[in-house]
This record gives sequence, structure tokens and C-alpha cells, in this order.
Amino acid sequence: MAIARLHGGPLDGQVLPLADESQDRLILPYSETQIVYERTGAAENTGEGDGPTSAEFHFVEAEDDIDPDPDGRDE
Repeated sequence: MAIARLHGGPLDGQVLPLADESQDRLILPYSETQIVYERTGAAENTGEGDGPTSAEFHFVEAEDDIDPDPDGRDE
């Protein structure tokens, strides 16, 4: 089992399980749209005894605009 460390975008700082360690791109549901993160760099902690394998993923795009206040309640 590996983990994906997300940087930028609406999921900045989140850590997600990564089923396939060779995955280069994550397309994730977010609200009513999808967001895309791409891997940057090589996997870390790949040896025995140094913790779970992890990979850095950076925000690329959202399919639609992400509006944190779609119904105007925060006004």
C-alpha cells in the first residue's frame, strides 16, 4: 500500500491511499466536479522498514470552476 500526498488545489495537505504505486495521475470527485492531480518526482520510502511508500501529487486542474459559496450563504 502506498500513499499519495496532495499539494495545491482544494485538497492541499491531504493524504490518500494509493492502490497502484505506478499511478501518474489522480482524477478525484470534488463537490459537483472532478479535480486532477499529477505525480511529481519518484516514489519515496520504497525500502523495507522506512514506512509506507509515498508519492507527491500536485494540483493540475478542475473540470469546472470551484465555487466555495455556490448558494450565497457566506455573504
